[in-house]
Amino acid sequence: MRVVLAEDLFLLRDGLIRLLEAFDFEIVAAVDNAPDLTRALAEEDLDIAIVDVRLPPSFTDEGLQCALAARRRRPGLPVLVLSQHVEQLYARELLADGSGGVGYLLKDSVFDAEHFVESVRRVAAGGTAMDPQVISQLLSRSSAMDQPVNKLSPREREVLELMAQGRSNVAIAAQLVVTERAIAKHTANIFTKLGLAQSDDDNRRVLAVLAYLEHH
Repeated sequence: MRVVLAEDLFLLRDGLIRLLEAFDFEIVAAVDNAPDLTRALAEEDLDIAIVDVRLPPSFTDEGLQCALAARRRRPGLPVLVLSQHVEQLYARELLADGSGGVGYLLKDSVFDAEHFVESVRRVAAGGTAMDPQVISQLLSRSSAMDQPVNKLSPREREVLELMAQGRSNVAIAAQLVVTERAIAKHTANIFTKLGLAQSDDDNRRVLAVLAYLEHH
């Protein structure tokens, strides 16, 4: 699996390279600034871009904007964004096109190697990987604004948070120690209460839920 990596901190960039290569990823480009990232995304044959939100020269959101521009040129390009803190605006921008292959993780999650690598593979396959803290803040914000998420029961909110992380019904059932049939019922109730059409595509349903919560 071919990876373009953008991270300005040398130690973290080097650590990510070593970690990914240990799990048989091929690093086709590792850059530390936005102009080089733009070139790598345009020139390299890649399966996923792993991008720090803040890159030189401005250290604002140049990494994210480079990735979004690349997705506009190549719809569906898998992008996993790394951030030091939860930035709701950045999460919303990343999810705005409603397609799969996106992730938003806090840099602390990198220290859990297995979880991080699983997230990279999930996003590269067209799935979703959202940090639990991001999901929690998005849901809290929606509740505070009297959104339809208030209609959900505590258990349904729990299921929604796990869905938003990219978990399958099987994985959610295992975590909550209930049957897969029970999760399917909760999922159906969630879509009904949020006014969303049911879908068998786990990735798109997660993105639809997040987009709905953020834009209504």
